[in-house]
Amino acid sequence: MAEKDKKLFADFSPVSTEEWEAKINADLKGKNYERALVWKTYEGFSVRPYYRQENLAGKENLDSLPGEFPYVRGNNKTGNDWLIRQNIFVTDFEAANKKGLTVLGKGVTSLGFLFSDCCSVTKENLAVLLKDICLEAAEVNLVCPSDDCNLAELFVDLVSAGKWDNKNVIASTATDPIGTYVLKGVIADDAVTKLKAVVEKAKMVPNFRTIAVHGKFFANSGSSIVQELAFALAEGAEYLTQLTEAGVSIDDAAKAIKFNMGVGNNYFMEIAKLRTGRLLWSKIVEAYGPDSKSAAKMIVHSETNRYNKTIYDPYVNMLRTQTEAMSAALGGAHSVTVLPFNAVYEETTEFSERIARNQQILLQEESHLNKIADPSAGSYYIETLTESIADQVWKLFLEVQEKGGFIAAFKEGFIQNEIKAMAAERDKRVAQRRDNILGTNQFPNFSEKLKPGFDGSLFEPIDLSEEGAKVETLKPYRESQAFEALRYTTDMYSQDNKRPLAFMLTMGNLAFRKARAQFSCNFFAVAGFDVIDNNGFATVEDGVAAARKAGADIVVLCSSDDEYAEIAPKVAEQLDDEILVVAGAPACMDELKEKGITNFIHVKSNILEELKGYQNKLGI
Repeated sequence: MAEKDKKLFADFSPVSTEEWEAKINADLKGKNYERALVWKTYEGFSVRPYYRQENLAGKENLDSLPGEFPYVRGNNKTGNDWLIRQNIFVTDFEAANKKGLTVLGKGVTSLGFLFSDCCSVTKENLAVLLKDICLEAAEVNLVCPSDDCNLAELFVDLVSAGKWDNKNVIASTATDPIGTYVLKGVIADDAVTKLKAVVEKAKMVPNFRTIAVHGKFFANSGSSIVQELAFALAEGAEYLTQLTEAGVSIDDAAKAIKFNMGVGNNYFMEIAKLRTGRLLWSKIVEAYGPDSKSAAKMIVHSETNRYNKTIYDPYVNMLRTQTEAMSAALGGAHSVTVLPFNAVYEETTEFSERIARNQQILLQEESHLNKIADPSAGSYYIETLTESIADQVWKLFLEVQEKGGFIAAFKEGFIQNEIKAMAAERDKRVAQRRDNILGTNQFPNFSEKLKPGFDGSLFEPIDLSEEGAKVETLKPYRESQAFEALRYTTDMYSQDNKRPLAFMLTMGNLAFRKARAQFSCNFFAVAGFDVIDNNGFATVEDGVAAARKAGADIVVLCSSDDEYAEIAPKVAEQLDDEILVVAGAPACMDELKEKGITNFIHVKSNILEELKGYQNKLGI
């Protein structure tokens, strides 16, 4: 530090944590510190409003370097260059090859070829698919829903017979019989041990990973970050155990596994999740006694979650995926797929795919997030999050191990029950708008209306359970589905009927009536109702007359708590078939209910159930 800098800092006396806390409590003016400033996470721990250097005291692994065991700071010694992956659905091998070559010229460095049925793949048409693609310059990932296909063997044969240097080829298949079990409910007793031959043959291409652990299945079923990571690690450990017991070396088994993780919009948590994953996976692999510590590197492909994506106001999905891509990049993902904004409800377009590619290209070429290894290192907050997540993940991981491992815990129903309980809590918070989905349960686009023709399954969980499934399966869904179904019902009703109208009858105190009218407009627009706000009425008679003239189905009285006792009964007396709703939870609520005024909306309302109720009252 320069001498002038030392003098500058000497002019400022240090401020202790006690002094900061005293100042914060003074500013809170009697509010409860824990309720006002401490964030209670889904992950089972609390997050403080600020962190200081003293919070790093005693934390392990702070002295490790990038590229060094336990890899918490990343797998690379220098830089943070991740691969930009785009997925291509293969229905025609020549067309898929042409598209792959096209996108490789537009910034993509990793291709994901997705097959609906890989039984039809042969060495010949695989050669057509990969024609003119330099396998030493671009990663290739072959993804098939069947775990009995021979894609890995075909790929190894193709590479070995080609002109490439096998050591420079980076590729993967996504064979995951345990993940298939999670979604379909069936698994053969020898499903994992049968992979031994594949793993042994894949050694001919050193950077070819043949086994996938799909943590994203948990994330897209409503799990917490801790659950996603703990269960993914437990699944990975299951593969290690069964493969090594079948005679595969731990080094070969570990190097065969690639983790496919989701990434959500919990920005800092997702960064810490990837750092935690590398830390714990390295410890798990280390326990098996590998010959090389490099075998303990956790290779992660991150894909933006479907769980939090929406059909209404879909362009907001671009904002969601942008922060998610940043989290994956800063967390040290090996590769990242940004799902196009419309991927959850229609076939992606050239435009949406271009935007998705460019979101990552901007992070590399303009934000330069790929230039610095472990850019989050030393952050008091992220380092603390990493440790907190690690503690919770390890605790849950050990619970699974105590039950006999992943498969045994899934057969018992433990994993499903944990995720279902978490998903129910998350759904409840969304229904109460304690968790906001922009454009769906909060601040909807008032003028947006979906056209007929949407597949109703878009609003339902995805059930891939096979006939004869032995266990309850996970059923991925989107947290916005219930609200989208609610609004779509209104949209379809209004094809042949008048769209319901909620009219804001604003009176009295200016501040209260404006705030409550804005709240109420958002409230009813969530269900696709038309809304009319107003500046204010001098009398009840004027307000009711204006509501009738507008053709209101619902009249929302917006005023102050003190004025409701007098105004609400007068409004109720003058209404006929219109539904009267009071905006707020006034102290006189019980008194008003005795007079037949029973509808109240406020910040603690379960908006989903309330709006379903209003649809029923209106015959929708």
